[in-house]
Amino acid sequence: MSTPSTSAPRPELELLEAARGGRQEAFAQLVEPHRAQLHAHCYRMLGSVHDAEDALQEALLRAWRGLSRFEGRSSLRSWLYTIATNTCLSAIERRPKRVLPIDYGPATDPHVAPGEPIVESVWLEPYPDETLGLEDGYAAPEASYEQREGVELAFVAALQHLPANQRAVLILREVLGFSAKEVAETLQTTVASVNSALQRARASVEARVPAQSQQETLRSVGDEAVRQMVARYVDAWERNDVEAFAAMLCEDATFAMPPLASWYRGREAIARWAAGWPLSGAWRWRTVAAQANGQPALGFYAWSEEESTYRPFALNVLTLRGEQVSDVTAFIARSAEPREGTAFERYPDEPLDMPKVGAVFGRFGLPAKLD
Repeated sequence: MSTPSTSAPRPELELLEAARGGRQEAFAQLVEPHRAQLHAHCYRMLGSVHDAEDALQEALLRAWRGLSRFEGRSSLRSWLYTIATNTCLSAIERRPKRVLPIDYGPATDPHVAPGEPIVESVWLEPYPDETLGLEDGYAAPEASYEQREGVELAFVAALQHLPANQRAVLILREVLGFSAKEVAETLQTTVASVNSALQRARASVEARVPAQSQQETLRSVGDEAVRQMVARYVDAWERNDVEAFAAMLCEDATFAMPPLASWYRGREAIARWAAGWPLSGAWRWRTVAAQANGQPALGFYAWSEEESTYRPFALNVLTLRGEQVSDVTAFIARSAEPREGTAFERYPDEPLDMPKVGAVFGRFGLPAKLD
């Protein structure tokens, strides 16, 4: 990428020289201002926090080992994104794309209990944007998407349907604000190829995401109204009130529960399923507020008679349309290993999978239990 090194501030140049001299602490200081955005970039590319962490670690290791070859003909930011992007492209070649249940198969009959989970790592993961320090606003003046718009569930899910090269082009151009020439240098292609890929990627993503982003929706609704909506949602679940819950849903709402492939579409269908299972009165629920993917989220806990405590069950990420809920994606933090019989019909009663609880609840700073 082409930003001249002379634009770099003097402290950065001093750290760069120290890092080239083998001082790891100088390298750490050099990359720290870019870490949160680089992590978000890897997440957008891969759809998984776990994969993003691995990719970022590998990219920074490559940067450290290759620092002597960094000639300063590009900015440090550009150079780091080039390494991170190509690390992610290599990772994409080695594994299947990440999706949400609504993209995996057809909606489930609401009279039917949720089926068995998909054990393989095919599911998109929620992103702890606040915990990881992702900032508000745009990453660069030329960007078209705000940074939090770039991690919204619908947007990241749409990205996963793009060919890897188109995915990289769209993120680098529209989310990070790099020029077509800079992106062409990163991907070792031509400006014409970048512009063509961007046009196709835009059309594909726009066909899959809502007309209004969640950041726009949250601003138009207002903080207080959003808090009241979330409070009503919590109250309905804690009282097992199916009617109150259904009243909050858009007519064409969806409810998905990865790692279960089962998902339900439509207010009436979701209400019918909820009355038969999670809001049947068989379970008692408590919640803790959170934020995931720049959206309102709730850590859900199910009461355990055996342990006399509320145990972590799922992180519900809410997608809003006006003052209604259009989509709920409940990321269940229990083991997906095969069970006998109808275990997954009573998934909240199943034993905890502590690594998975840590991976979902721990990342969001949610407690390990509630009294």
